Amino acid sequence: LKVIKNVWQGRQWRSMCKGLVLGTLLTSCMILLYCLSTPQIHYSLPEVPVPYSCAHRPSQLHPKPTTNGSQQTPSQTCTPKVDIMFMKTHKTASSTFLNILFRFGEKHRLKFAFPDSRNDFFYPSLFQRSQVKDYRPGMCFNIICNHMRLNAPEVAKLLPMDTSYITILRDPAELFESSFHYFGQLVPFTWKIPGDDKLTEFLRDPHYYFDPQGFNSFYLKNLLFFDFGQDNTLELDDPQVEEVIGFITERFQLVMLVEYFEESLILLKDALCWELDDVLFFKLNARKGSTVSKLTTELRAQALEWNAIDWKLYQHFNQTFWKRVDAYGRRRMAEDVAELRRRNTEMASICIEGGRAVEAGSIQETAMQPWQPFGQKSIMGYNLKKNVDKAHRKLCRKMLMPELQYLTELGVNLWITKLWGHVRDILNW
Repeated sequence: LKVIKNVWQGRQWRSMCKGLVLGTLLTSCMILLYCLSTPQIHYSLPEVPVPYSCAHRPSQLHPKPTTNGSQQTPSQTCTPKVDIMFMKTHKTASSTFLNILFRFGEKHRLKFAFPDSRNDFFYPSLFQRSQVKDYRPGMCFNIICNHMRLNAPEVAKLLPMDTSYITILRDPAELFESSFHYFGQLVPFTWKIPGDDKLTEFLRDPHYYFDPQGFNSFYLKNLLFFDFGQDNTLELDDPQVEEVIGFITERFQLVMLVEYFEESLILLKDALCWELDDVLFFKLNARKGSTVSKLTTELRAQALEWNAIDWKLYQHFNQTFWKRVDAYGRRRMAEDVAELRRRNTEMASICIEGGRAVEAGSIQETAMQPWQPFGQKSIMGYNLKKNVDKAHRKLCRKMLMPELQYLTELGVNLWITKLWGHVRDILNW
């Protein structure tokens, strides 16, 4: 009996100590994050235009023949475009595309405009040039691609005048489901939603639960529109919605679609005069199937109604996307997609142990562990084959490398992101 009492007292003291540590840490963390998330003071910067590219000897990039429409006969040569603004939207396979950009930038020794101390440009605040690592007025950058809340005039002052603007969209119902899963626990108003199936309960009466002024609430309503720097709580018939769609149409050379990712990459390759090798990819940040909620017809309709502005945005660019495919040639597109899939399958057999993604607990190298949602291990990753030949070893590792690790390798100091990661690990203790 005395032993049992001592064990019980030991557990009680351990529980109290754990609670004290977690409480102190959480309080300190909240104070720190509050300080870091408060709007920065942006000093007036001199207006120094960047008229030309700073690519490493761009004239020596190898021209390649282009084709005319659906015909395969060469018509003229083009030079690969290296000045790129990728508007990285949330939960849209953008980490996979970032890996493509990182590899292309390294290949051509391009200069990235990276954030300082974290993996985004102080999202959800609007982008400012002062957020760029080591920025000075007049500096030249080739690529900017990390998460930001778009502030187009500021971006334009950072990049060459002929920069290619690229972005990617996703079916808003599927995006909402993914965002609810990934960010839900970081949105305090979701904590009061009863039951195990919080997504279904929320969509049953979203106006009851949604707090437009709530912390992180933007993740759960018209997130695409918000990422483009807009008010995500506007009414669908607000004139500003059409104005924003018109702006994106005019400014962005290509709007890709997640649901047709391979077709999007073929259009990108054609628009930027890249090689097929430049757009090879492995799917990164994929969720394991058991964590994906299959939306019923009713839930899908409710999600689209709740995210009506994003749905209008998506419908518009879905139409323009297929017009571009038609101009490219449907038969030619099918052939090029088949070749891209063949090359990706070939690379998977060379690089990936077992040939497929595995759950987080089965990833052998810490350096290959992807960032996980708070309190979960739902994001899958890869194991690099141990016997990869020397010719492919470096490329394989780069293609499989998660975003944060790749950013670190490219010289970005992610101390704030890493600090938050350590805090999350302790909170999950």
